[in-house]
Amino acid sequence: MTKPMTKTQLVAAIADEMGADKKTATGALDSIIAIITKEVSGGGAVTLPGVGKIYCRERPERMVRNPATGQQIKKEADKVVKMTIAKALKDSVNG
Repeated sequence: MTKPMTKTQLVAAIADEMGADKKTATGALDSIIAIITKEVSGGGAVTLPGVGKIYCRERPERMVRNPATGQQIKKEADKVVKMTIAKALKDSVNG
């Protein structure tokens, strides 16, 4: 398994793909991240064509086990961010 791409590497790849400088690519990436964060934290969803859908899902209150002691404890309801991967991306990975 290879190491994940860092933000610096991603910015350089975006700049190369766009034919722009790294400052412009950094601004574009930061704007996309801010929009996704704002939308998903507000309960919405964002679809990235060809990549997938990012959304927030609520989890109900439930009983969980403390792995250190084995004791059952009640965990309050919370929210979790999920991502569904697009079929096009799955197909490109699987050849």
